[in-house]
Amino acid sequence: MSEAAQKVQPLDWQRMFIGDTDALFLLEIALRTSIIFLWLLFLLRVTGKRGLAQLSPLELAIVIGLGSAAGDPMFYPEVPLLHAMLVLALVVGLQRLLAHFVIHNETIETFVEGTPVELVRDGVILHRGLERAKLSREDLFESLRAEHVRQLGQVQRAYFEQDGHLSVFLHPEGKAPPGLPVVPPWDLELPAPASPGHPGPLACLNCGRVQEAAGTCACGEHHWVAATTDPLA
Repeated sequence: MSEAAQKVQPLDWQRMFIGDTDALFLLEIALRTSIIFLWLLFLLRVTGKRGLAQLSPLELAIVIGLGSAAGDPMFYPEVPLLHAMLVLALVVGLQRLLAHFVIHNETIETFVEGTPVELVRDGVILHRGLERAKLSREDLFESLRAEHVRQLGQVQRAYFEQDGHLSVFLHPEGKAPPGLPVVPPWDLELPAPASPGHPGPLACLNCGRVQEAAGTCACGEHHWVAATTDPLA
């Protein structure tokens, strides 16, 4: 047992609730908690939606803040309960205050929650949207396959939502134009390049744009594969 642990007097109520600090230190705790909570919220907002695991930055910030504040006083005798209780109350209060501002102020809502990002429009990948969402093309295809999308021509619109989910709007069954296949998974097998003079529509391997003849795509690439309506057939 350490020397510090030997000096701890069990059930010392003053140490448990107040500690040996000046009462003015409680004001410093309030300031520290507010600064760290807002800094944590900012960092979570910067990391992007993909890592939020279906929680908004505000929700994740309060989970982390409450977990830290509640854990230390359970194990460390030198952390007074009153300090921890104040931190917990402040974290909850800050969350309620920010939630109020999010509801009533669109600018704050946009900063805290973010905005949906369009990733696919009419079967064409919007690479600028992928960059904003911090997603790779393979990440997008993985999410589309989970929505039973076989090729990009099925997709009218795809949005990366504030909570990290992908919302997909599809053409009616049987009415989708040809598009770039997304199965099998690209990390296992890339679609075979189209042979010269291939009859039928071609899909750009980079953005999914479909045209009748090979050449330089509008995205600047010139690699083409056969566009298809059902790559599993």
